[in-house]
Amino acid sequence: MPPSLFGAIAAYIEAQGGGQGLFPTPIGGFNIVRSFKERMRMRQVYKPSICVVVQGAKEIILGDETLRYGAMECLAVGMTLPATGHIVEASPEAPYTGLTLELDVAMIRDVLGQLETPPASPARSGPCLFVRRVDEPLAECVLRLLRMCETPKAIPILFPSVMREICYWLLSGPKGGELCKLAEPESNAARIARVLHLMHEDIARTLRMDELADVARMSQSSFHQHFKAMTSMTPLQFQKQLRLLEARRLMVTEDANITEASYQVGYESASQFSREYSRMFGVAPKRDVMNQQRLYSEYVGRRMQTA
Repeated sequence: MPPSLFGAIAAYIEAQGGGQGLFPTPIGGFNIVRSFKERMRMRQVYKPSICVVVQGAKEIILGDETLRYGAMECLAVGMTLPATGHIVEASPEAPYTGLTLELDVAMIRDVLGQLETPPASPARSGPCLFVRRVDEPLAECVLRLLRMCETPKAIPILFPSVMREICYWLLSGPKGGELCKLAEPESNAARIARVLHLMHEDIARTLRMDELADVARMSQSSFHQHFKAMTSMTPLQFQKQLRLLEARRLMVTEDANITEASYQVGYESASQFSREYSRMFGVAPKRDVMNQQRLYSEYVGRRMQTA
C-alpha cells in the first residue's frame, strides 16, 4: 500500500471529525468508509462503481457466487444489481478502510472506443462484476481524487480527466473484458443493463415480460435466460428486491410510514408488502426500520464538514 494513499485517507477522516462510518467527499459518488468492527450482511442496490479496499476485507454475495476482496484490491460493478455485502475483516487496531467511486458507463464506452486494441469480451454470460488488484496507476488516480477534495473549486475541471484515466486502467487491466461486455452497445450485457436501468428508474410501474424483452431487443426466452445469467434472478425477483430495498430506504432515511413506502414502490396492498418485506429481511418492517435507523445514524448519516 502506498503510504501517501493511506496517509491521505487518514488525514481526510480526521478532518471530518474522525471515528468510523461513511465519510462523504466534495466529489459526488466518491465516499470513504472506515469501520472498527466487522459488519453484518447488508442487502443493498449496487450502482456501477468500484470499491477500493485499503485495509481490512469485504465480501459481496450475488446468487451462489461470493467474492472476497482485501487490502489493495477493488471490486468493480458494471451495472445496477441488488446484492449482499459485508465487512469481514476489521478491528480497532486495524480498521477496515475503503473508498467507493461511482462509474460513468458512458465514459467507459467513450474510452473503449479510443483503445487501439480493446480487451476481448469473455464468452460466458454473467454479471459485470469482478475483483482485481489495485496497481500503482490506479492507486495514483485515487490519491489524486483525495487531494482534489482539498480544493473543491478544481473538481469540475480536473475530475473528468482523472475519471477517464481510471476507466482506461480498468479497461486495459486484468478482467477489462468484463467491462467491455457492458460498453459494447449491442452486447447482451448492455441490452440487459438497459432493462435494469428502466426497472430501477420506473420502480413503481408493473412491467410485463414482453415489454422488457422488447427493450432488450430479444425474444422472451432469450431475454429470460440472459437476465438470469447476469443477475442470478428472474425479472420478477429482481423487481421485487428493488422495490423492497427502495421502500426500506424511504422508511429509514425519509421517515415514510409502511403504507406510504409500499404505495410509492408499486404495491397496492400494504399487508402484502409487509409479508414480502418480512420474508426478504427476516423481520417485520417496523422492527427492521428501527434497527436500520439506529445503524444509519451511527454509520451512514454523517454530514460533510467544510472549512
